[in-house]
Amino acid sequence: MRFYTKQECEEWLLGIRKQKPDEALGLDRVRIGYPPNHYQVFFFARWIAKRATLSTPALLWITEWGVWPTSENWHLYYKLRQTCGDLRLLHEAPGHLFLNHETEDLASFLQLCMLNGWGGYVVSQSGQHMDSFFSHDEYIDFFSGQPIDLKEVHEELGRLSAPLKV
Repeated sequence: MRFYTKQECEEWLLGIRKQKPDEALGLDRVRIGYPPNHYQVFFFARWIAKRATLSTPALLWITEWGVWPTSENWHLYYKLRQTCGDLRLLHEAPGHLFLNHETEDLASFLQLCMLNGWGGYVVSQSGQHMDSFFSHDEYIDFFSGQPIDLKEVHEELGRLSAPLKV
């Protein structure tokens, strides 16, 4: 696992010829609300880490924090980050690159981000898999050029999601 600055995240995306999924043209999107029960968040995070990336290297790029300060567990986040050998602050290195064998780590970091009320992206290195944007407003947008992928998202996660807030 590696931690990236904002510039390194942008360079990584350029290197794999991708962009943030909500800025890419020609992708279909499906929006799924977070699950209504906190104990279901890990299921979502693990599903994304395993299925959406299909165990290819993936970038978790946190772009939103501080929106819901009373929900943020900074102590837990930094302890988790320190176990990976990085002592920088989130704003100094908001990118988290997970290698193909680190899907459980990706799931853990993503779960914590979701529970903290943060937002950001999960972008797989492969162009054949889904990418996503998770929002501090408790939803995840999945993006793919393959409608069958988004149908699977709706079938797997849609049944557990809370109604979307309008």
